[in-house]
Amino acid sequence: MRIPPFSLGRAGLILLLTSQMLPLIDTSITNVALDSITQSLGTSHTELELIVALYGVAFAVCLAVGSKLGDNLGRRRVLMWGVALFGIASLLCGIAGSVGTLLAARTLQGMGAALIVPQILATLHVTLKGTAHTRAISLYGGIGGIAFIIGQMGGGWLVSADIAGLGWRNAFFINVPICIFVLMVGKRYLPETRSESVSRIDWQGTFCLALILCCLLFPMALGPELHWPWQMQAALIAIIPLGWWMRSGALSQQQRGLQPLLPPRLLKLTSIRFGFLIAVLFYTCWSGFMFCMALTLQAGLGMAPWQSGNSFIALGVAYFISACYAPKLIARHSMSTILLAGIAVQVAGLLALIATLQHFGHSAGALAVAPATVLIGYGQALIVNSFYRLGMRDIAPNDAGAGSAILSTLQQSTLGLGPAILGALFLHFRVLSNGDYVTAMMGFLLVEVLVMLVLAGVTLMSRRRLHPPVLCKPVISQK
Repeated sequence: MRIPPFSLGRAGLILLLTSQMLPLIDTSITNVALDSITQSLGTSHTELELIVALYGVAFAVCLAVGSKLGDNLGRRRVLMWGVALFGIASLLCGIAGSVGTLLAARTLQGMGAALIVPQILATLHVTLKGTAHTRAISLYGGIGGIAFIIGQMGGGWLVSADIAGLGWRNAFFINVPICIFVLMVGKRYLPETRSESVSRIDWQGTFCLALILCCLLFPMALGPELHWPWQMQAALIAIIPLGWWMRSGALSQQQRGLQPLLPPRLLKLTSIRFGFLIAVLFYTCWSGFMFCMALTLQAGLGMAPWQSGNSFIALGVAYFISACYAPKLIARHSMSTILLAGIAVQVAGLLALIATLQHFGHSAGALAVAPATVLIGYGQALIVNSFYRLGMRDIAPNDAGAGSAILSTLQQSTLGLGPAILGALFLHFRVLSNGDYVTAMMGFLLVEVLVMLVLAGVTLMSRRRLHPPVLCKPVISQK
């Protein structure tokens, strides 16, 4: 039975956005704390990659499950479960005495985030209408920039302040009181809503996706360090039969009128395939850039965590401004034009950052890298705004939920894999440059420029398919 929604008040909206910021802030905080974690637990470069990547992979795998659970059991209830799990996992991260414990806790954090995030947008859609709905969606879209700034600044300060001698652990402990606050007041201010019909969870597809991502994640992270033993090679090869098993299961479910995790009929659409391309090329580079840049600033340039965090403030502010202004640009120009503009601005920023590192070397500071990161952040927001709009272009209204779930899963999967895949490349550049972080980062940035140019080239070649020409009817002269 469907529980009728009531209007979401201001306090409820603030509570939802606070819940949304928890998973987003945690990514930034973790990047700032990487060097401190290395000094404390003696982690290797590969283990740092896994600390970041496992969170994203667990998030991606459980995202669809979290959405279905919210539809079936009640979105407020599942949101509270997610917040509770996220808080417990944050506590476990903070008290972790070994890398293994920290990796397990980070996986739990990703699972908690996957229970939180789907409930927020769904609750906004069913409880708000008109101007209030438009304003809330705008806040939802722009919160990423704010969360990024808070995570970088707050995380850097928490680690550097070394309160009670806890160092990087405070970056995780800070989540606990916030989670407790949300749990205490959530029932009072958040409406309980659920879907009118029961949503079936594709457990086979979810299990297959988890295996595929793990078979890609661990070989890419551990392979270079272990010199590619047969186990790592076998894991990569296993992706092929796992992909076949997942596809055959999805086809079987689709023929029976069920909704698989990744519906084959939707994967055939041009817009979904183009969204997949954007996810693989852009989001992988984005998360890889944040991971490698954080290591370069702290381990390479010797910045304290707070200095490293402040170095990303300009990027976060530019991202937020661009995200707020993007709807006006979208109203005037085609989505492929917006995407190409975002790529152009970001590439300019990447080239400027290469030039900055080349000029200043190991003396580069937060102010020196700010102009380049402003361009990078502004371009990134335009690309992100293009991702869902281009990806959903061919989706019928009754498939909107399934299409959005596919794109969200692709987004989170590639964000999770980025630090492992491109972190391994960064490590290779470090070896070639005799351990010099700055030189390695310049090589990494050049690779990212090339990847973005590939995305631009494909976009130019696909413009006709993304924007099919409108056939005009002949005008009949009336005399």
